[in-house]
Amino acid sequence: MPIRPENRGRYPADWPVISRRIRFGRAASRCECLGECGRGTHDGRCPNQHGAPAYGTGSRVILTTAHLDHTPENCDPANLRAMCQGCHLHYDRQHHAETRAASRRAAIEAAGQLPLEPS
Repeated sequence: MPIRPENRGRYPADWPVISRRIRFGRAASRCECLGECGRGTHDGRCPNQHGAPAYGTGSRVILTTAHLDHTPENCDPANLRAMCQGCHLHYDRQHHAETRAASRRAAIEAAGQLPLEPS
């Protein structure tokens, strides 16, 4: 997954090396998702391999490195998982929704609208 410009500083300088080691060393170019993505499309380990057609869609698989706790600073190998783009997007869907809502709230407040207070 591309790193957003505002988050680049949160990754260590050697992130490309760390990510490559996880994706192509430990994972041997295959998605390591065991179903924690919640897609419900595979039993056991996801069969997608980097550069090959994805099962189900036929799109080209790009292997990514997911932070299981969504914290880029935490690069402990136990917190990292090689995932195909489909599994990674599904794994992050709740985190993305929360981030999107927080960004929307901040933009509304910055435009001068007061936040709604619970009654």
